[in-house]
Amino acid sequence: MMRITMKLIILLILFVSCIVFANNDSDKKLKIKKLSDNVYQHISSKSVEPWGLVEATGLVVINGTEAHMIDTPWTTPDTKELIEWIEAKGLTLKNTVVTHFHTDASNDLPLLNDLKIKTYATPLTNKLLKSHDKEASSDEISSNTFELIDGVVSVFYPGAGHSEDNIVVWLPKDKILFGGCFVRSLHAKSLGNTGDAVISEWSNSIQNVINRYPDIKLVVPGHGKVGDVSLLTHTQRLALSAKASNKTIKQD
Repeated sequence: MMRITMKLIILLILFVSCIVFANNDSDKKLKIKKLSDNVYQHISSKSVEPWGLVEATGLVVINGTEAHMIDTPWTTPDTKELIEWIEAKGLTLKNTVVTHFHTDASNDLPLLNDLKIKTYATPLTNKLLKSHDKEASSDEISSNTFELIDGVVSVFYPGAGHSEDNIVVWLPKDKILFGGCFVRSLHAKSLGNTGDAVISEWSNSIQNVINRYPDIKLVVPGHGKVGDVSLLTHTQRLALSAKASNKTIKQD
């Protein structure tokens, strides 16, 4: 009787473990959400201490038969899946912009470079990537205001914030701003990972974005839910509070 009971317990443990493992796998699956007729949000996940499983966001912008990726997914399997999704729609991935040097934005530059897909980053981002023994982009964003595709995708360097090199991407047709990790979601109660942040400049840099794009309809943060311009003012308040307390949190 004891042997039977022990066998049942072991089988039950294995069964529960399989369920947990399956749930974890489903949590990490790439998500793609439509924001407009030509703009999609891609969401990938990675376990990060001390926060646990964290979702990171980027965009796919469609212009005719071409697609343009804003930030790479966090993991190579997710990037490959996103490329397959783009190709299944009959589109060609033309290029990719990375908004700063952290891996939740730039992880798969090597893969895209190998595939001969143009990748864009600022000279400062490339310098920071190289200093961390990471591969740089194939092409560089040559100015603080850069037209990747005239009237479709614009890049702007607002000043330092989440990192010294963070940029934002403006989609004028849909009035969508991709803020990346420079912008916090409304649910965020802190600035998150501030290990490479320039907190003294963050609030002023946010104001530069607000001043430059007065007609924003949607703001996409690097982590968390899409919102409106209130995400910018919320981030600004968090930055001012952090500046007053002068505290930083370092993420490996």
